[in-house]
Amino acid sequence: MAKTNFSYEKRQRELEKKKKAEEKARKKLEAKNSPGGEQAEAPDDDDAAEATSEATE
Repeated sequence: MAKTNFSYEKRQRELEKKKKAEEKARKKLEAKNSPGGEQAEAPDDDDAAEATSEATE
């Protein structure tokens, strides 16, 4: 009978926890930065760069 690779499973659980924690921190930061406490959708980095270049022209 094959042995279970517990170290692989543990690493996958740790990566999933880290991913969830980063997502939670990102959402918390977005909520903090949005005016009025509304959940605003953050623009993509490319869109933000285009908007700033258009504003300066």
